[in-house]
Amino acid sequence: MGLWRTSSRKSQKSSETSTPEDQSPDVHTPTSRQDPNLDRSLSRNDPAASARQANSEAWLAGHLHHLTPEQEASLQRFKQLCEEKGYYTPAKEGEGEGKATHDDATLLRFLRARKFDVNAAFQQFKDTEEWRKDNKIEALYENIDIESYDEARRMYPQWTGRRDRRGIPVYVFAIRHLDSKTMAAYTSKVSESTTAETHKSSTVPARLLRLFALYENLLRFVMPLCSQLPRANPETPIVSSTNIVDVSGVGLRQFWNLKGHMQDASVLATAHYPETLDRIFLIGAPSFFPTVWGWIKRWFDPVTTSKIFILSADEVKPTLTSFMPPSSIPKKYGGELDWDWGDLPNLDEPARELVGALQTPPADGKGKPGFLKGPVLFKGDKIEILGSEDGKPRRQEIPVEKKSSSTSNADIAAAAAAADEAAAPTTNPLPSQDEDEKAALEKEITDGAVSPPAATTTA
Repeated sequence: MGLWRTSSRKSQKSSETSTPEDQSPDVHTPTSRQDPNLDRSLSRNDPAASARQANSEAWLAGHLHHLTPEQEASLQRFKQLCEEKGYYTPAKEGEGEGKATHDDATLLRFLRARKFDVNAAFQQFKDTEEWRKDNKIEALYENIDIESYDEARRMYPQWTGRRDRRGIPVYVFAIRHLDSKTMAAYTSKVSESTTAETHKSSTVPARLLRLFALYENLLRFVMPLCSQLPRANPETPIVSSTNIVDVSGVGLRQFWNLKGHMQDASVLATAHYPETLDRIFLIGAPSFFPTVWGWIKRWFDPVTTSKIFILSADEVKPTLTSFMPPSSIPKKYGGELDWDWGDLPNLDEPARELVGALQTPPADGKGKPGFLKGPVLFKGDKIEILGSEDGKPRRQEIPVEKKSSSTSNADIAAAAAAADEAAAPTTNPLPSQDEDEKAALEKEITDGAVSPPAATTTA
């Protein structure tokens, strides 16, 4: 198996070539909770229609406690197959829930990624479990140097500390900061960094080890924390993230040079962290973006591209507001949140009540509070502080005192009305500029100097 790609593509291929009669129910097919007309609108990436879906129970189809009888049966068959093959151990009688090696919400991510095709989901799950074992993923996250971790955090989407109206964490990725100088400095630091003792013999490039750790933070800290915070459907764990991707001020050459950097994350998510992406709101698209979008679409299948919404300047505030309260939207994008690219999470009050011990005082008593750097785990009743500092393991446990929050779900209840006022179906009437740069790069592609990337699968 490759270092970080997966052989589970074979299972996808078999799924795509099978006949409809051979496939299990598709969670993207309208159910009794979904409007067929709405789903047709979603296929055209209509942000207003997508907001209405997100603010109803339609988005929960295929998730825990929102399964059809056929999907529930597929989950049971999947668990049985994983257990028979030695990749899953169920909870033992008398020990209660949570003692299984994998929870149902995690297993359902693999099933949704393969449209509830049990055999295809098992192949991807098996590949992932072997990949995690081969690369010692848990030990990597627990032992990574905290400064190396924070350097990587600044190169990829960052959690703002806030959530959308459904409770899904909101990440921001401001691409213009990743210029050639920044990328060169990061590459140099990665090559000079000290690798954790557990991974000194690893053949995986250091930059990918760091990227693995960032995904583990999403799965092992952000999602479990968000699952315990007030929201409309507390019966269903949070298993995905919403992303604001800001491409304003990015030149065509810079975008092309970042292709590999961004594709690393998309392929990794596709292979080993399936169904962790809810939506991407792409804002600030420059004039040449229609050309770039033609390349990007080759990296993903239609299900993934249906999650991406390209917003014009006029659409940014109404669209984001239809998905998340103003308090979760950074001021730069029309909201109220005091958060800028590079900042550590700025928690809302319910999150602060649970993990406020991870916050650090503002410098000189002014400005925004900070947040503890490096890997942490959220385990419901406690927080585990991990990572290494100056070559020494950092280990500390902090108990979580559960408090009743006064935060209401009024914003969630009002979301449907806000969605009705959201932007019209996405268009991208961008002026024609940067034609010389665009023509030069297209000529390089035509002449064979550079080649568009190969397609990948669903994130």
